[in-house]
Amino acid sequence: MDRKFYLELASRGLRMPIGTDLVMHEESEPEKLRNDGPALGRVIERAARRWGTPLAVPLMDLRLEKIDLLALAGVSATEAESYHMGAPLDEPALATMCGEQTVPLCPGSLARDEALAYIRAQHDLIPVGMAIGPFSLTTRLLADPITAAAMAGSGVDACDSDEVRLLWQCLRVSEAAVLRSVRSQIRHGARAIMICEPTASIAFISPRQMKSGSNLFERLVMEPNLRVKAAIEDAGCDLIFHDCGELIDPMVEAFANRLHPVILSLGSSRKLWEDARLVPSDVVLYGNLPSKSFYSDGAMPVEEVVRRTGELVANMKACGHPHIVGSECDVLFVPDAQDAIRKKVDAMLHGVPAA
Repeated sequence: MDRKFYLELASRGLRMPIGTDLVMHEESEPEKLRNDGPALGRVIERAARRWGTPLAVPLMDLRLEKIDLLALAGVSATEAESYHMGAPLDEPALATMCGEQTVPLCPGSLARDEALAYIRAQHDLIPVGMAIGPFSLTTRLLADPITAAAMAGSGVDACDSDEVRLLWQCLRVSEAAVLRSVRSQIRHGARAIMICEPTASIAFISPRQMKSGSNLFERLVMEPNLRVKAAIEDAGCDLIFHDCGELIDPMVEAFANRLHPVILSLGSSRKLWEDARLVPSDVVLYGNLPSKSFYSDGAMPVEEVVRRTGELVANMKACGHPHIVGSECDVLFVPDAQDAIRKKVDAMLHGVPAA
């Protein structure tokens, strides 16, 4: 689609959460819907229509690519979430996990793709795919990714350290897994893909090392994401890039200018009206109300959501950068807090507390 489509959404004052999980949990057996493609598609459709947006955004389930990747290593879906690679891979294993061949998908990935096909048939909605970013998947494959990244950033070479060697191997297999996921979603109808890189942040990549000249951020984050971006755009799809981690300005600037997504989604630690100076005028900024705290009336009362929404809207209008009001991340269902969460989503969308 043309970038003008997203700029028009911003210009008309669209507000929307990433909130499909909330809608899914209104069903009697919500967890079953994760593996039921047509039913999941109907939930995604209902969420888009409730929020009044043509962007039909799926669940932000960032477990799926790891499950599908580890299946190639014989790791079961039930073990995958807590599984970490403990030693460098041999060449046959590395080749298998980096292959471009179609691989069996887990039930959640199959349902995601079937849901995209369902949304494709709703001609007034845009099917948005969802995938974890290569670096964020890499950090989920390692028991101690922070130490491995710090060693690599300080100049330790893969031939001198099993930890560093495994880091680079995990990045290779992660990129391959993300590309397989993205291509599958595009085949099933995705017209935009949201790539989520929450660990591409100062928690995992040292700003001090970056300032001293380390190219670690370039190698771990930018290079694989630029290749993912190329695959998405070569297929005629749009890149939406999401990173709710703690960032420094050069990271935001690289995401905005080099990845150049149609929408850049950032966490509430950033002030979007200040970030606007780093972002091209044809990139829509999305977010970034503190939705991770919506479950708690103590941490985030509804009146504070109203205040922050007003502040965000006023400052974005003043700076003149295209912006869609939304959540800093996906708004998850929390047992016993669903009413409070929905009130805060309503306050974010309408600027007043719900009755």
